[in-house]
Amino acid sequence: MDLAFSGGGLDRAADRRGGDDWQKDALVLPVWRGKVCIEGERLVRLAPGHPALAEGGEPVLLGFDGTQAVAARDISAWTPPSLPETQMFFDPTEQVHPEIEGARFVELRGVMSRLSPLDAELAATARALTGWHNSHRFCAACGQPSQPRQSGWQRVCPACGTAHFPRTDPVVIMLVTRGERALIGRSPGWPEGMYSCLAGFIEPGETIEAAVRREVLEETGIRVGAVRYATSQPWPFPASLMLGMVGEAESDEITLDPNELEDARWVSREELARIMEATHPTLRAPRPGSIAGWLLARWVRDAAMEGI
Repeated sequence: MDLAFSGGGLDRAADRRGGDDWQKDALVLPVWRGKVCIEGERLVRLAPGHPALAEGGEPVLLGFDGTQAVAARDISAWTPPSLPETQMFFDPTEQVHPEIEGARFVELRGVMSRLSPLDAELAATARALTGWHNSHRFCAACGQPSQPRQSGWQRVCPACGTAHFPRTDPVVIMLVTRGERALIGRSPGWPEGMYSCLAGFIEPGETIEAAVRREVLEETGIRVGAVRYATSQPWPFPASLMLGMVGEAESDEITLDPNELEDARWVSREELARIMEATHPTLRAPRPGSIAGWLLARWVRDAAMEGI
């Protein structure tokens, strides 16, 4: 299973953020309420003066694809004819803008595994940055409105001068094993039958290893000993960095915290293989492209997780 958002070679061009000379020729990715615009399996790139961008927010420089500047603009001010009802976990509805023929706005989680590596990196960056601007319009120091600077990579408060930067929240997500079994769980509100690795935010003053042990113990009562790093994945829902870890369990009995998980269970490597191959009668794998799916699929192929 491939890992989405794992890098597509985007030149983030931090040295160009202090100016605006890139704007006149930049192609623009429109974002609507966190959804990206695709045509087929490619991100839509619009010319700067495209009519769909008329009510868009400030452009945010994502980077350069070769010599081509690529930006994002939030066009959430546009109201489609019928708005979707709020979904708890995943919004499967699609919106069609009358000015963008042949394209549709979709939930990124539903298409992330089908995008090219570059498009996936652009989409993740666009979603994370536009989401940050929407949720950080006011200064955290004095409460006054802040203004975008540095081509969208900073906000500055004109009242008190405080500078604010895009937020990334570190999260541990762990494959916990004990011999030939792996620990999987599911949260309330997830799609029916879907199970995944356990995960949780790292707390202030906490190491990555300590966060793994605490989260697993809190959610399932399982004690974890040795912990090692496997890989990472940006997760712009809304702004996390998933730190993929492998932990060795030192106990077996699950004591579930119902406030955190709906269910947790041990599965054998053979049962997990059926889950990942979509041949299990009741259990479903994590979403394609997710780090959870990558960790579980890797363990199915190689229980020793050699090379990690």
